[in-house]
Amino acid sequence: MTCMADHRRARGSLVDPVALGWEVEREKRDRFKVLAERYEVSAAVFFELVADHIETELNDQGLPSWLPPKKRDGELPINTA
Repeated sequence: MTCMADHRRARGSLVDPVALGWEVEREKRDRFKVLAERYEVSAAVFFELVADHIETELNDQGLPSWLPPKKRDGELPINTA
């Protein structure tokens, strides 16, 4: 997947490349880049690794098991524990 000499994937190896156009908090983006650098890959390669890993942690609703439940409109905050 990657060419470790420059920490990026081989040129032309993507099948359907797209640019991510999301705005995120700078602090989170910078933290993500630090983690990628620590693993010695580009932020793009690190993003793909994270996305692949999330697929291994999906619950029966198709969401990562570590996500907290989301409250629905009009739902009362009842603790079932």
